[in-house]
Amino acid sequence: MVLVYLLGIFMGAIDTGIVTPARTIIQSNLGVDEKTGIWMITIYTLAYAASIPIMGKLADKFGRKYVYLCNIFLFGLGSLLCGLSQNVGSFEMLLIARVIQAIGGGGILPVATAEVGTAFPAEKRGLALGLVGGVYGIANIFGSSAGSAILDIFGVNNWQFIFYINIPITIFILIAGWLSLPNSKEVSVKKMDLFGIVTLTLMVLSLLYGLKNIDFFEFTSSIQSTKVYPFLIAFVVLLPIFLWIEKKAQDPVLNISYFKNPQIIIIFILSFITGIVIMGMIFVPQFAENILKIPSGKGGYFVIILGVFAGISAPLSGKLIDQYGAKIVLIIGFLASITGALFLIFVTTRYPHFMTVAICLVFIGVGIGFTMGTPLNYMILENTDPKESNSALASISLIRSMGTAIAPAIMIGFIAHAGASLQPELMKMLPQDVAMPAFANVEVLNEKLDKLKENEMFADKMEDMQMPDLSKMNGMDMSSMDMSKDGNSSFEIPDDLLEKLQASDVTSITDTTKLMATYILDQMTPTIVDSITKGVDQGISGMNQGISGIDMGLSRMDASNPAMAGQMKGMEASKAELEEIVTLMIGLKESVPVAFEGYKNNYLDAIEEQSDEIEQVFQDTLNQGFKQIYLTVLIASLLALIILLFYKKKEKIISGADNS
Repeated sequence: MVLVYLLGIFMGAIDTGIVTPARTIIQSNLGVDEKTGIWMITIYTLAYAASIPIMGKLADKFGRKYVYLCNIFLFGLGSLLCGLSQNVGSFEMLLIARVIQAIGGGGILPVATAEVGTAFPAEKRGLALGLVGGVYGIANIFGSSAGSAILDIFGVNNWQFIFYINIPITIFILIAGWLSLPNSKEVSVKKMDLFGIVTLTLMVLSLLYGLKNIDFFEFTSSIQSTKVYPFLIAFVVLLPIFLWIEKKAQDPVLNISYFKNPQIIIIFILSFITGIVIMGMIFVPQFAENILKIPSGKGGYFVIILGVFAGISAPLSGKLIDQYGAKIVLIIGFLASITGALFLIFVTTRYPHFMTVAICLVFIGVGIGFTMGTPLNYMILENTDPKESNSALASISLIRSMGTAIAPAIMIGFIAHAGASLQPELMKMLPQDVAMPAFANVEVLNEKLDKLKENEMFADKMEDMQMPDLSKMNGMDMSSMDMSKDGNSSFEIPDDLLEKLQASDVTSITDTTKLMATYILDQMTPTIVDSITKGVDQGISGMNQGISGIDMGLSRMDASNPAMAGQMKGMEASKAELEEIVTLMIGLKESVPVAFEGYKNNYLDAIEEQSDEIEQVFQDTLNQGFKQIYLTVLIASLLALIILLFYKKKEKIISGADNS
């Protein structure tokens, strides 16, 4: 029985982690940007949070076995559709499939935790919940490594297999669960709180969607967006309606009396904070890839370090709870999270090395293992009626899921903000001293034209001739060019190139920079070449007019007249000089496109030579975003420690009938 429930927890938990190393690959493959791509995680947590209280009540009413197996089926169906979304090439289909997954996932963990937590005696409850926390933590974290492994085996263009892995597990659980699980349920004849379920679902979705769309870097303008304030207003309006419904309900979906108990309120706040702290984990693969300069999709392997220590710490925390209490375990966990965040911010980013990455992940892993679920689950069961174990655990999971839903939206904003400052930093890195290959005949042509200006016959006409001075052209200045969509450049960067820039990692940024430089040069060069060509054509036209004038003059002279012979000889020499200049100009004209093509090749070679500096700029810029993410983790952990000071032993058991 326990094995079937633990396997379900494992499958549900592995999915969040398994998507993490593939997140940037999936969003690039389906053609969406960073802020849109994070929705594959955010929409899961939103739907997950909304389904938790519903599934908890359904389990109380219809039995844990049937609700659990129904959730497993939905999770497997959603996984299948997630994989198929790549074949269709639809990000929208992926999001819908993730919602189906999340609805199923919303009942797996709380139902399984309630069954395991109530099946063991009170003196062994900490150990049992520690086992649940250990499986959840290991699966959640090792999922990243599994994701990297699957991408290595099947290739980054076959990311659908990270979802297909759930299909055989689903089939096994459905068969084994149907044959072996008892249908535990609470004896109740109370009417189900359908209005409360609907209202709570709308409240949770409105609040989380509104908060998710707030841009904390542009708080004032974003909170006025129609994607924010209407949903926050809807939450405020629905809240008193929900409270009224719950007071009247025979079997409320959320026990309002929980919020009258100071100890439970503290547990809920800590659960919300824990959800925020845990979400720092989803950026570990991307951070490892950036700090160690490894390709996208490979960073998931580094989460093994975090997973090992989280996996060891979670069951250990259960034993420590039985001996010393949940409060001490939480203090140790949050202190470990603070230490890991401090080390990452001040040491790992400054001294990028495998060992510095490993050290910070060890502390983060211990912190997650000691805080992720066991202590808070223990505390909520200790402070609530055993008959409401499903609903109580569902409530705390709901609160934690609200933290996990909001946190990625805030944290991805740090990465996006750092990425926005990347473009001007890269433009500063573009080479400025690349030599333009020599144009054909320039020096000889300039000498002949200067000499021609001294000739009285052509001096007047040469004054009106405007030939470009190509001897002073050393290249093109691109440092002030704007690569953004809203820039003031004379041309617009195409979406596919902007998406490539947004999807680049530290190993591909040099190639992306070369693509951007190629595009800019290809846009600038025709205008410059056309300008030079027109100038040369004007010169050729002027020379040809001179030749025509000489021909006309010669045609009027008598070649047999000795007096004119010398003059004609001089004019023929001038004609030959002009014809030579025309030949040189034609050669110059033909060499201009070749010279600019050579300049482009030299420019791209210069970028390649600067690859180390470009990668360093990319790495340092993105690290600013990661520092802000883990500063958020640090602040949240400090706040949790302060709140923990106010937690004391339970004062009373809350009765299921006390809903007023």
